Amino acid sequence: MGTLKVECVVKEQNEIGEGPVWEEKDATLLYVDIYGPKISRWNSLTNQIESMHTETYVGCVVPRRSGGYVIGEGTRFAAVDWEKRAITTIANVDTEKSNTRFNDGKVDPAGRFFAGTMAVEVRPAELERKQGSLYSLHPDHSVVTHFDQVDLSNGLDWSTDHRFFYYVDSLTYMVEAFDYDIHTGGLANRRMVYRLEKDEGIPDGMCIDAEGKIWLACYDGGRVVRIDPQTGTRLQTVKLPVAKITSCCFGGKDYTDLYVTSAYKGMDEESLAKQPQAGCIFKVTGLGVKGIPPYSFSG
Repeated sequence: MGTLKVECVVKEQNEIGEGPVWEEKDATLLYVDIYGPKISRWNSLTNQIESMHTETYVGCVVPRRSGGYVIGEGTRFAAVDWEKRAITTIANVDTEKSNTRFNDGKVDPAGRFFAGTMAVEVRPAELERKQGSLYSLHPDHSVVTHFDQVDLSNGLDWSTDHRFFYYVDSLTYMVEAFDYDIHTGGLANRRMVYRLEKDEGIPDGMCIDAEGKIWLACYDGGRVVRIDPQTGTRLQTVKLPVAKITSCCFGGKDYTDLYVTSAYKGMDEESLAKQPQAGCIFKVTGLGVKGIPPYSFSG
């Protein structure tokens, strides 16, 4: 393990930076600002940021195998043509509700796009309960509803052997696991993996490393924690200079860098003065572990 180093790399502040994805071919970090609302790409080689505004709250963005991206925006899955700056609807969800939006999402190893919804917040983490659901968009553009009664659908990822699906409904303050059927995308046998301690804040986005351990962003906790999902124990804590940590992903050369997004929404002037980097994106090096490349939507 090298010397741990935390560096602010994307200095353009996001109200709620979220859903980072490393794009290996361009050495860029793809992410969203939910309330921007916009999708951005930060080039790690040139330090340039390219952004594209969306029509409404954008919860997540993923690469698409055929080119461009797919987003969970408002209550629709939509295709993004980055070159033409065009967005087209693929499928709508939550059609009987008027107050929900997509939040975090990720592509499974078979190319399905999983993303969940939540009620639109009154204030950060203050919202109508049990309004959300977890969905998956399949390559044929059909949508499967996995379960509803979700408060705040958030971080998600799969075990390295694809047998387990890990999931966060933030207001339960825990990480859960399901048995996963990679052939059908089906979930079964829901159970708790890890419950956050009081000072760790609210569980937010997450990612998996090559050793199968979970890296969990702790909103209002100012940290990312590494968890062993087999034993439910916390293995490591990485503190960051801002409190509202939203998500993380591995990237960089050989996927040895951890990129961490953050938010400033809901902070007053006094808090912002104490945390001038709130809403920026950080790079953590020297962790001694690698991540795995992200999957692309195959539809």
